Amino acid sequence: MRIRPAASFLPLLLCLLITGCWDKGELSEFGYVQAIAIDKNDEGAIELTTHFYTPSSGGEMSGSSKEGSKGFSISTSADTVFEAIRDIPIHLGRKARWDHIRVILIGEEITKEQSIADVLEFFSRDQEPRGTVYILIASGEASPFLNVKPFIENTIAQQLREIQEATVRYSGKTEKLSMINLAIQLKSETGVTVVPRIQSGTSSKSAVIAGVYLLQDGKMKTTLLSKETESLLMLRNEYQGGIIEYPCTEQSGDKKKKEAFEVINLHTKLRTSIINEEVTVHVDTKVEGSIGELHCSSLKNSEDETRLKNTIEQQIEQDMQDTLARLQQNRIDALGIGNQIYRKNHTLWKKWKPTWGERFSNVRFEIKIDVTDMNSGLNAASPITK
Repeated sequence: MRIRPAASFLPLLLCLLITGCWDKGELSEFGYVQAIAIDKNDEGAIELTTHFYTPSSGGEMSGSSKEGSKGFSISTSADTVFEAIRDIPIHLGRKARWDHIRVILIGEEITKEQSIADVLEFFSRDQEPRGTVYILIASGEASPFLNVKPFIENTIAQQLREIQEATVRYSGKTEKLSMINLAIQLKSETGVTVVPRIQSGTSSKSAVIAGVYLLQDGKMKTTLLSKETESLLMLRNEYQGGIIEYPCTEQSGDKKKKEAFEVINLHTKLRTSIINEEVTVHVDTKVEGSIGELHCSSLKNSEDETRLKNTIEQQIEQDMQDTLARLQQNRIDALGIGNQIYRKNHTLWKKWKPTWGERFSNVRFEIKIDVTDMNSGLNAASPITK
C-alpha cells in the first residue's frame, strides 16, 4: 500500500503541537524545598524554618553554601503558614517549590494547643506538596533538627526520611506516617492518629526517630516510648521486623541476663465480640523468627525448644498487656476497635461514640501468641561458651 507524504507528517505535527508546559518557569526562579519545621514564637505566631536543596554545580546558588553542604535553611514568621511561605522570596530571592519535599516537622507544643489538621491545612490544600511526604512531631522545638548534619545523605531531610524507613523495617520502634495516611486517620471514627516522634540523640547534633505520639482529634494525648511502640505496631498488625529480648530460660541461669529473638514475620488479627454491651477483643498473633543471642539457654531437644518458645510468647504477651494498659489508662483507642464496631453495627456505634473513650478503658483483651519456625542460626543451638 502506498502512503501519501502528507499522511506521514501528520503524527509528527501532532507531537509538536502537544509539547510544552502549562506552568512556564526556569529552574533558576525556584528554590526546591526538602523539609520544613513548624514552631510557634514567643508572640504566638507561626515560626517557619524551610530547608532548601543546594545544587552542586551550575546556577546562581552553587557558590552560596559551604563546600560539601547540600542544604541551607531560611526562617520566616507570620500568623499563618501561607503568609510565612510567601515571605521566603524576600530572603531567598526565589519562589519556594514543594514538589520534592521529604518531611514535615511539627513542634510538640503546637499539637498541644491546636489540631494537627489546622497546622497542615496549607499542605493538604496546595497542589505542589505530595501526599507521600512524611510527618514527624518533634520533642520540643522542630527547627533545631534541620541544623543536624546528615551522616550519609546529601540533606538532613533525606537523612530523616531514611532513618524513619529503616527504623520501621528493622527495629519496629516507630511508625511511618504520610500526609495521605494522616488524613485517613483523622477522618476515622475514633479520630486517633499515631505520629512518629523525633528527638535529640546522645548529643544535640544528632537526631533519633523512635517512639510515637498519640493524638486524639488532632491534638496531643500521650506519648509511647520505643518498647511500647513495638507492641502497639504488633497489635495494629504493622510490625515489619525487630528484636524481642527475653530472660534466660534455664533455671540455673542468671535471670538478669537477656537473650534475643529476631522477628522475621508477624501477623496479628483482632476480632471483636459484644455480649450484653461488654466488648471483648481477641488478639491472635503469629510470629516467625530466629534466635539472635543465647547466653544461658539451650536448644538440644524438644523440651528445650518448647520452654524457649513459651518464654518468648510470654514476653510478647506481657509487652502487649503493658501497652494496652497505657492505652486504656489514657482512654485512647489506637487499635481502631471503635472503627471495627462502626463497620459491623453503625447504630450501636452511634450510641457509643460520645463515650467511647470511657468504654474503651473497660474493654477486655484475650491474647494468644504463637511463635513458630525458630532457627538457631549458624552456630550450635547453645551458647558459644558451652
